[in-house]
Amino acid sequence: MLPADAALQSGAHLFSPWTVRGVVLPNRIVMSPMCMYSCEAEDGKATDWHVVHYATRAVGRVGLVMTEATAVVPEGRISARDLGIWSDDHIDGLSRIVELVHRFGAKAGIQLAHAGRKAAYGGPAFAPSPLPFQPGDTPPIELDAAGIRTVVEAFRAAAVRAARAGFDVVEIHAAHGYLLNQFLSPLANRRDDDYGGDRARRFRLLADVIRAVRDVWTGPLFVRVSADEYHPDGNHPADYVAYAHEMKALGVDLVDCSSGGVVPDAGPPVLYPGYQVPYAERIRREAGVPTAAVGLITSPEQADEIIRNGRADLVFLGRELLRDPYWPRRAAKALGVPLDPPTPYARGWI
Repeated sequence: MLPADAALQSGAHLFSPWTVRGVVLPNRIVMSPMCMYSCEAEDGKATDWHVVHYATRAVGRVGLVMTEATAVVPEGRISARDLGIWSDDHIDGLSRIVELVHRFGAKAGIQLAHAGRKAAYGGPAFAPSPLPFQPGDTPPIELDAAGIRTVVEAFRAAAVRAARAGFDVVEIHAAHGYLLNQFLSPLANRRDDDYGGDRARRFRLLADVIRAVRDVWTGPLFVRVSADEYHPDGNHPADYVAYAHEMKALGVDLVDCSSGGVVPDAGPPVLYPGYQVPYAERIRREAGVPTAAVGLITSPEQADEIIRNGRADLVFLGRELLRDPYWPRRAAKALGVPLDPPTPYARGWI
């Protein structure tokens, strides 16, 4: 069964509210985390670009605005221009984003991330095993026991800072071939200790991170996963159903279902609108945990169908919200749902 306050209610649709751990999202539309590569000083601090970018989606009536993958350690950045949350110095900038997102009626979420062997910040990369992502790349440094403890504590400290910044939702990034996904995947994890080998041991680092975050974070906790690694020797949806059972038991409120990214040149045989939705639907049904659907979801009717038919609880939009920050307005018109405009825009919100 799904948690009582996160269960799909009868008559739910794209513009119905959703409540999780007492946090009420005004609708089911979420801006998916997307790197902005806009920290020109390479210090991880939020810039004017971030403030305007995120606040604009709240003005546009997105229900939950998620920041980009925000690095828990400097060596965990996907790029040198990514946001960071490894220092208290980052809190003020992130707080400003949260303040404006709240002012314009949305909830604010942050995705906590470590890129592992896919880091590109100018220093050495770290991974479960010394296997480079791309052939010819410098092999990453294999994390030892002390290094693993450092990673877990970095996620814990980041969650504390997220609370201080005022975020409503925390998401742990365990997808797209980044560090936590690397530990989960037999394609990247060749360890023979407590953090590698069978599926249970490969899950251990993510479990440790979830526990550490839950120790200090009482709000909604999401985890993004790559529910299919598109490789015969990698993880497949059945593996992620099993992982989702474990995550639910550890206090995860929602599994955000993406796919791919663990190894190069391994992807879906065909891309089509909503190609990842079946992962969200299966994990929701078989693990009994709320899920989010993401990936080439563009039309209002498509997004609404996902919610109405119980295939997922939230819909994460990426590139469509880059193209149109006011997509919720367009969706409401298409679906015949009233949507209150921002007061300054009332004359044109027709």
